[in-house]
Amino acid sequence: MKTSVQLERHLKGVANHRKIDILFVVRDNDYITLEEIADTLECNIKTISEHTQRLVHAGLLNKKYSGRAVIHSLSPYGKRIVRFLQTFSHS
Repeated sequence: MKTSVQLERHLKGVANHRKIDILFVVRDNDYITLEEIADTLECNIKTISEHTQRLVHAGLLNKKYSGRAVIHSLSPYGKRIVRFLQTFSHS
C-alpha cells in the first residue's frame, strides 16, 4: 500500500491540464519522442520538456535516451492514472 506522501507525488504529477494532455498523448503513442509530443500538442518543446520531467519525477512516465532523441512511455502507475482520468472524465 502506498503512503500518503507517495500518493501526493502521483497526484501532483497530473495537477495541470498540459500534463494530463501529455499522458493521453503518450498513452496513444507509446515510445513517443519529446519532439513528437510537442508537435502533437502544438506546444513549445521547452514547455513539454519541463512537464515531462515532472511526470518522470512523479513516477508516471518512463524516459529513455535513443541517440539524441528522448523516448517516453507510460509507467505502470502512469497507466493507472490515465485509466482513472478516463473514468473520472466520463462521470
